[in-house]
Amino acid sequence: MTAIVTDNLRKNLSDLFLAEVNNASDANQFYIGIGKSDVWNSTDTLVDPVRRDQEERDHRNNLQSVKKVEAASFVIPRENWSSGREYSAWSDASVGIPTNSYYVLTDVNEVFICLKAAKNSLGVVQKSLNKPAVPAGRSLTQPFQLADGYVWKFLYALSAGKANSFLSANFMPIQNIPGAAANAFETDQKSVQDSAIGGQIIGIEIESNGEGYGSTVPTVTIRGNGTAAAATATLGSSGSQVVKVEMNNESAGLGSGYDYAEVIFSGSPTKPAKARAVIAPRDGIGFDVRNDLKAASVMLNIKPDGTVSDTFIVNNSFRQISLFKNIQERDSAAPGKIFEATSSRTLRFMKSADAANLTIGREITDTSSPPIKAYIDDIKDSDIFYHQNDSSGFGVFANGATISDGIQTINVDSANKLSLVNPYSGDIIYMENRTRILRDAAQQEDIKVILTV
Repeated sequence: MTAIVTDNLRKNLSDLFLAEVNNASDANQFYIGIGKSDVWNSTDTLVDPVRRDQEERDHRNNLQSVKKVEAASFVIPRENWSSGREYSAWSDASVGIPTNSYYVLTDVNEVFICLKAAKNSLGVVQKSLNKPAVPAGRSLTQPFQLADGYVWKFLYALSAGKANSFLSANFMPIQNIPGAAANAFETDQKSVQDSAIGGQIIGIEIESNGEGYGSTVPTVTIRGNGTAAAATATLGSSGSQVVKVEMNNESAGLGSGYDYAEVIFSGSPTKPAKARAVIAPRDGIGFDVRNDLKAASVMLNIKPDGTVSDTFIVNNSFRQISLFKNIQERDSAAPGKIFEATSSRTLRFMKSADAANLTIGREITDTSSPPIKAYIDDIKDSDIFYHQNDSSGFGVFANGATISDGIQTINVDSANKLSLVNPYSGDIIYMENRTRILRDAAQQEDIKVILTV
């Protein structure tokens, strides 16, 4: 037996997750954490993460800080329009996004979908030469054809806020407007949604060119349960084969109301051409761009700025990023209480009047046998923040212990102090290993986590 899940399931699962993240009244809380200041190996060569419990424990052991997810959105792969590139027309037969994408983002952050790729007299797709832009006097809701022969339709534009939060080198945000528009950008998209026409015939795909049509161009008839779709065939230079079929008008000629359709060519050729109608989504192109552009990824981001009120470490590095759901406080009065504040450190720490004598980033050891080891993540006043993992081994430092970073030796006043947040609580639902990223006080990271169903 063979089976697949549909794009609808992928989008629905993504939609449920996004709603859970964005629902401020929900009990669930999502945090992005960073950690692992120590090297991966002797050459600090990146190690790929593996989906296993051991890897999750490693992320928890190395965790330095967490910050509540600041924003989340559906995203799709970014496709910049560029002159001289071929683009595909949207097709109901596309599996994912084709190599020649059927949608583009322009340099003014407007998103367009291609309804027809330009073809020459032989039916060969031509390069796009004119940047998609709604012509003056043309409604945003109507498709339009440019001088190069491509037909485009405006879908939406990115506000500065959306671009700042979710536009990256590889992804771009996408959303549906379920209620009233909140700004001019949403107003434009809402007008496209509300004017979408269901069951249009977007194009005609030739399955076989046929033979023997001679010099008589066959008439194209589109037969189905919709109305008004009309198309014209073109014969090749030899006059015997159908090389392309194009809709008669970029808007009115697409018709409406089709759930099914058959393409019929007139004439009595030696071998009839065969083609099929490309039927738009049930509610129309633009009604829900997440369906049109096959959105199944969610981006979550944080932008830790410097120390984030002393909850994030500077003058050290991190190599791991994790996404937590419902990480908990260390609260003896309310066990299991979900952490809800903006950010927190998660490291253990010890206190020493001579803490400043040690060096951040070095390994510390005590005098026990075998010695207990740890990596120093940060030193703040008399507090020495540290982590342990499989490389250092594990153990609990004792009050009054003598520890050394290989250069200086100090005495511990009180050991095994715990931060507010328990890194061994909650669920990790995303893990990412990175090459070393150094943080400093004047630095703001833009950390984006992308989950694809």
